Amino acid sequence: MSGSGQSQFRCTQTPSKVLHLRNLPWECNEEELVELCKPFGKIVNTKCDVGTNRNQAFVEFVDLSQAINMVSYYASSSEPAQIRGKTVYIQYSNRHEIVNNKSPGDVPGNVLLVTIEGVEAGDVSIDVIHLVFSAFGFVHKIATFEKAAGFQALIQYSDVQTASTARDSLDGRSIPRYLLPSHLNECHLRISYSAHTDLNIKFQSHRSRDYTNPYLPVNPTAMEGFLQPAVGPDGKKKEFESNVLLASIENMQYAITVDVLHTVFSSFGTVQKIAIFEKNGGTQALIQYPEIATAAAAKDALEGHCIYEGGYCKLHLSYSRHTDLNVKAYTDKNRDYTIQVPLPMQQTSGVPGVGYASSSAAQGQAPVTPVTSWDPAPAGTFSGQAYMSAPGNPQMGGTRPLHQPNVFPGGVSFPSQPPYYGS
Repeated sequence: MSGSGQSQFRCTQTPSKVLHLRNLPWECNEEELVELCKPFGKIVNTKCDVGTNRNQAFVEFVDLSQAINMVSYYASSSEPAQIRGKTVYIQYSNRHEIVNNKSPGDVPGNVLLVTIEGVEAGDVSIDVIHLVFSAFGFVHKIATFEKAAGFQALIQYSDVQTASTARDSLDGRSIPRYLLPSHLNECHLRISYSAHTDLNIKFQSHRSRDYTNPYLPVNPTAMEGFLQPAVGPDGKKKEFESNVLLASIENMQYAITVDVLHTVFSSFGTVQKIAIFEKNGGTQALIQYPEIATAAAAKDALEGHCIYEGGYCKLHLSYSRHTDLNVKAYTDKNRDYTIQVPLPMQQTSGVPGVGYASSSAAQGQAPVTPVTSWDPAPAGTFSGQAYMSAPGNPQMGGTRPLHQPNVFPGGVSFPSQPPYYGS
């Protein structure tokens, strides 16, 4: 059996006259499926647009032997089954006949689920969505969100008939070009019915609206990003801004704790909360400031810089969609500086060398050597410049994190030493 055949088929399944086809091109239709399968026998039924990405289908032959012939042929062929030049994966289905029951997305309802293809969150505003869909009737509510399928919206009408008219008219169409940002040429709408009947909108914001309740509270922070102009004075798209920064840390040779990040980011203003987490195999952190201006200053100054000399722990910063972090734990990964933490929680730290132990607790331990630091914004700084001296030789396995600047483990400040960062 060829290599391509092995990757195309699952041979352990019980033969069935119904075949399951995967990895189909977008909007593969019944005619294309029949064209692929008809050399092997008569097709009596098909079911297209199956799966989350609508790239799967079922084909039912009139006889089991015909389905076996098709699977056997492509399993032994050096040329894989293809539709529009895309390799199609074939296997026997667990079902023995196709029953064309309507999926939840095909059952008419008053709420539409709209997938807007080819855009990111923020490219198409909620007002543009409202303008497009209100052409068919009064829109009660809109909620936008991001899923694996892309940027999506729930649109609630008063009745099923209005929703059906909008779906039939807009499904597969593109939002008019003049309503899109300059960097977008088109964005197609894929519309199905939602199982929801009444959306629960808690705030008016740039992501959700309730047009039936003028007294619904407005989330000022959430609205702020929406009210910013779509483009700046130079005609380029203006970046969404927030009081919370998302930091991605690359080339991590040393441990990163909230104390290290607090040391770096607090020089630009009061840091309220920090949360560190792992995502996609890398380390990221959310840093919350009281206002957007402080976050913007920190982002502009720190983007591309390294926490440690030698190019280690390089920062890449963007604005987060969060506005108020929900930090509950007091650990080396999470910290809320807006609340007073009980003394017993401060007396221990999960990583040696972090300055939270009391003086008595620190007795018998080697003193932590203060790190020579530098002003975070001196003249002539450049992207990639380090903020701190490395706590140890990475080749020797040194991973001791930094303590708070100019503070002994017991919380005693160094006399007459200015608070600045790396060398």
